[in-house]
Amino acid sequence: MTMVEPKKTPATYADLEAVPPHLVAEIIDGELVTHPRPSPRHGAAASALGGKIGDPYQFGGGGGPGGWIFIVEPELHLGSHVIVPDLAGWRRERLRDYHDAAFIEIPPDWICEVLSASTEQRDRTTKRRIYAEAAVTYLWLLDPRQQLLEVFVLATDGNWKLNGAWRSDDMVSAVPFDAISFSLADLWPLDRPLGLNEDPQHLYAGDR
Repeated sequence: MTMVEPKKTPATYADLEAVPPHLVAEIIDGELVTHPRPSPRHGAAASALGGKIGDPYQFGGGGGPGGWIFIVEPELHLGSHVIVPDLAGWRRERLRDYHDAAFIEIPPDWICEVLSASTEQRDRTTKRRIYAEAAVTYLWLLDPRQQLLEVFVLATDGNWKLNGAWRSDDMVSAVPFDAISFSLADLWPLDRPLGLNEDPQHLYAGDR
């Protein structure tokens, strides 16, 4: 006799709200998934990147073009998915107010995921697919352990195309923020830049 697996009940928003506050919770493909809050290296890289692009692209600092709004760890409702990226940005004409809600349903124009041990596989596969389905135009994947930035642009066929990659202390000028440039090393101020053949394993300490 063949045993039939009981059908899983999709996770609800109440399930998400019940998750302890020391965890980041998301609903992906109907499943509740959690991961720890970011490590100091992860958080410092995200904060530094936000500063690099936020000043010229949100406030027009340094002669930058302005015209964007950035939010750290926004709760995005993309169809049935509840997603929390590390950083997200919207062109001002697309995000005119906050709608007095704890979440945002308008897909960002740009998302950056900072990779860590507990999130990298999901960031590179499932969440990348969801961002493409939601028509997010630009996706940055930043890895502070490998000192690596990968920039993807959504192609007309709905697939991600690698636009460029930078490592260690390269000077970065990347879409959609290519009116500015900055040293990638500024995103890991307490780590010296890795040499070309240097093993990065010591930078994985404390990663989660």
